[in-house]
Amino acid sequence: MSGARRVMVSGATTPGGAALVRALLEEPSIELVLALGLEEAGSAAVATALPGAERRLVYEQVDLRRPRALRRLLFGRARALEISAVVHSALHRSARDGGRGVHDLNVESMREFLHLLERHPTISRLVVRSYAEVYRLVQDRPSIVDEEHPLDLRPEAPQWVRDRVEADLTACSAMGQGRLKVIVLRCAECLAPGSGSQLYDYLQSRVCMRPLGFDPMMNLLSIEDQCAAIVSALRYGGQGIFNIPGADTLPLSRLIARFGRVEVPVPAPLLGPLYRLRSATIGADFRYDLNYWRFHFSGVLDGARARERLGYSPQHPLRFPR
Repeated sequence: MSGARRVMVSGATTPGGAALVRALLEEPSIELVLALGLEEAGSAAVATALPGAERRLVYEQVDLRRPRALRRLLFGRARALEISAVVHSALHRSARDGGRGVHDLNVESMREFLHLLERHPTISRLVVRSYAEVYRLVQDRPSIVDEEHPLDLRPEAPQWVRDRVEADLTACSAMGQGRLKVIVLRCAECLAPGSGSQLYDYLQSRVCMRPLGFDPMMNLLSIEDQCAAIVSALRYGGQGIFNIPGADTLPLSRLIARFGRVEVPVPAPLLGPLYRLRSATIGADFRYDLNYWRFHFSGVLDGARARERLGYSPQHPLRFPR
C-alpha cells in the first residue's frame, strides 16, 4: 500500500470504524493501525469492537472535540508510531442531537485535523469519509449524481445536514494548499445497525410510510464496500473527491418489502407530523425532514471517477432480512 503503511483511524469503535480496522489488519502491507475512540481502553465496548491480542493494533482514547487532546495525540503517540495516513470517519450519528458539542465533533475536529496535519512530520495523507447526503436533490436536477452536483447549502437545512456539508467543504478546501494529500469519499448510505443510517432506523418499524405517488430509487452501501473504498483511497497516490456508490439500487417500495415491512403510501404533508410523533413516542432517530427530498426524487451516485482512479467498484451487496 503505497505511502500508507501505518494508519490512524478515528471513530474506530463504531461498526464502520471497527470493520475498517479489521480490513486494514488483513492487508499484509499494513504495519500498524492506531485506532481512536472515546471509550476507555480495556472497556467492554472496545473489547467487543476491536480484535484483541493483535500486535499491529494500538488503541488510544481521545476526545476529538478537544483541540489540546488532538494535538497531544498527533505530536505524541502518532508521531512516535510514525503514522503516515489518517482515516477520519468520526461523526455524531444521532439525528436527534444538535448544538455546539455535536458541531465540534462533526466540523471543528475536521478543521483542527487539517491545521495540525499540514505541519506533521510523518503524516502526509488524510482520507475523509463524507456522505452522499451533502448533495441537494431537487426535481429539475439529474437523478444520477456526479461529483459536480450542487451541494445542499440551504441555510435553513437541519444541523445534521449543515454539519456534513461544512465538514466536507472544509476538507475539500485543503486540497492543493500544502503538502497534505486529502481524499474525500462521498459514500452512499451505509445500511447497517449502529451506523447512524436514517434508512435503517426507518426500516425498524413494522409499518413504513412513504409519500403517496412517489417511489424514488435508493442506492445503498454495505460496510464491506465502504471499507474497500477507503482501502483503495489509501493506495491512491493523488487526491480528490470521489463518489462511493453501493451495489444495491432499488426503489423505496422494494427496499421496504425486502425488510419484510408493510408499506403504506401517505399524503406527504402528513408524514412529518407522524414521524415526529414516532420519534417522541419510542425515541426513534428517523426524521422525515432530513429525508424529504430523497423520498420524493431519486439520487443515485455516479461512481465512474472512483472506478477509474481508485479502482473501486461495489462488490458486496447488502444482506437483506428477506
